[in-house]
Amino acid sequence: MAEIRPFRGVRYKQELAGELADIICPPYDVITPRLQQDLYHRSPYNFVRIEAGRELLQDTSTDNKYTRAAATLKRWLEEGVLAADSAPAIYLHDHYFSYAGRELRRRAVIAVVRLEEWDRRVVRPHEGTLAGHRGDRFSLLWALETNTSPILALFQDRGGQVASLLARAGESRPIINFNGAGGERHELRAITRPEMISQLSGYFAGWPLYIADGHHRYESALAFRREKACDFVMMALVDFADPGVLILPPHRLVGGIPRAALSQLSTRLASLFDIEELPLDTPDVWGKVDQMLAAGEEVRLALFGLAEDRFLILKLRDFAAASQMMPYFHSELYKKLDVSVLDHVILEEFLGMGSGGEGAIIDFSYDGREAVNRVLEQEYQLAFLLRPIKPEVIKAVADADDRMPRKSTYFYPKAPAGLVLHRLG
Repeated sequence: MAEIRPFRGVRYKQELAGELADIICPPYDVITPRLQQDLYHRSPYNFVRIEAGRELLQDTSTDNKYTRAAATLKRWLEEGVLAADSAPAIYLHDHYFSYAGRELRRRAVIAVVRLEEWDRRVVRPHEGTLAGHRGDRFSLLWALETNTSPILALFQDRGGQVASLLARAGESRPIINFNGAGGERHELRAITRPEMISQLSGYFAGWPLYIADGHHRYESALAFRREKACDFVMMALVDFADPGVLILPPHRLVGGIPRAALSQLSTRLASLFDIEELPLDTPDVWGKVDQMLAAGEEVRLALFGLAEDRFLILKLRDFAAASQMMPYFHSELYKKLDVSVLDHVILEEFLGMGSGGEGAIIDFSYDGREAVNRVLEQEYQLAFLLRPIKPEVIKAVADADDRMPRKSTYFYPKAPAGLVLHRLG
């Protein structure tokens, strides 16, 4: 089904650009204004100038962050700061990182993959997208004609065939090996042997791919292909069962809720949920929250901020009633997701946020403790804590031709931008 090919990756020449730790950057969607400023100051060659450049008050249709990114890329290619590898390759990327005291490695195959429309079911999405992000990535792609970071996609390695091939490839000397920010480490190897490329291509020809992170970039690439005949996009392909596939839940932070809606929330929650209280000063409170959320298969959420200094653990009691509050066209699997019940039933139906919510605001946090602290500091009124979604659930939703609510998953850590580029055409 999926067609993958090697490509001549474009990479930094460190003898001209400097240390990679100072010049690669995160992908655009996690670069805050403060981080953007820091990246600009780290190095004159930091990739943020291409991936997510500054917007200026005097920007015009002919001089803006996209045209400046294109000019920067052109200049760095001409100067030899960036250069294409001599031979086409499929790249093996080992991304080492730590989380919650565990040392992990996520192993990815970076290749170019033939673009397929969603209805062909070769590449399958699991989340919805926003027009603003799609437009931003399309504008950058149009200006650069370059993939600046790989779309993360998952596959099923039946029988461990790919893992066996990659274990052999992993014995070769890396072409890139460096320590990055936050204790992360990157190793990149080039697979150029024709027989190994043929075996990898042959395996992926039999199975679909599942977008994990990069829905906006994939849809932008599809739109670009309709305008210009460019049939491939760069992807990082990771096995569903890889121990380094770490999915964090995007907890919801809510503010600006009218007093009347807030005062009615307890009663409305009690109509659908069994509710158990857990004081914040309970010994090992975070361990107990995790245990209570993981205790059953039914929908479970933790709410902080409605009752003073205590969590409310919500367990859905009436699925039939909750299901009636969600869009009819979604699958039953979708309707049984914690995040679907939270977004549709609690936020939209109970708090009225589906219609704008009279100034209500929502933000996201990937750390439960941070979310609770932001409520305690009165930055937000409520924090809703979610359980992480398992990789097999992502596959099941995508196989059902459905999509989860936006911001249902956060794959950690993000694959960097600027490690290897794919020039189109």
